Amino acid sequence: MEQYFTINYSGAPFALFDSKHLAALGLIALIGLSFIAARKLWGEEAKRNFRYFLAGWLVFWEISWHILNLVWGTWTIQTMLPFHLCSVTVWLSVYLLINKTYSVFEVTYFLGIGGALQALITPDAGAYGFPHYRAFQTFASHGGIVLASLYFAVVEGYRPTLKSFKRVVLWTNVYMVCVFFLNLAIGSNYLFIAYKPPFPTLLDVLAPWPWYILELEFVAFAILGAMYLPYLIMDLQRARSQPVQT
Repeated sequence: MEQYFTINYSGAPFALFDSKHLAALGLIALIGLSFIAARKLWGEEAKRNFRYFLAGWLVFWEISWHILNLVWGTWTIQTMLPFHLCSVTVWLSVYLLINKTYSVFEVTYFLGIGGALQALITPDAGAYGFPHYRAFQTFASHGGIVLASLYFAVVEGYRPTLKSFKRVVLWTNVYMVCVFFLNLAIGSNYLFIAYKPPFPTLLDVLAPWPWYILELEFVAFAILGAMYLPYLIMDLQRARSQPVQT
């Protein structure tokens, strides 16, 4: 059992899109699809129990990852502070699940789903393939982020608006500027804007630093816009179906 928690893992490294990776993605997708049935079948108590369970799930995996890095001696302020997008949205998702705050949903819907989906497709698992703890932690945490916002969108009926989209775009850029100067101050690479990460990501297809940061602006705008598009289409269809007032 100890070998699945060791820093010097002797098993196979994580392999993109192998059967285990696809199975993990499929399981997360299946849970997300189950929310469609849950919307009609769950009462308020069942919804509350699920929200608290998922909040506890996210806290467990996030805290245990920090503890393991302390045990390994790899915890540093340059790598483990909660300034990466997914680290921020883990804690925002926990707050949302407990308090059902709509303004937090606006952020986790766009940044949580958008960021965590990329992390699920190209995870930072490195040498730690299944069944190492790191592989499970990566999918449990990022999958939980996605499922938290999907739950509120599908089961609780929350939805983003055009104002939500504009606010998230604006404040994400403000946050990125702050993190940029933090990276300069402590030599970190939070948000991966100081340099590209050493593991395969979607950033690999973009230009070298610093030009990929500008390209990220367009990519992020397109991703967030695509996430709002279904709601925009529904609003336009609803507007067309309403009778014209005379």
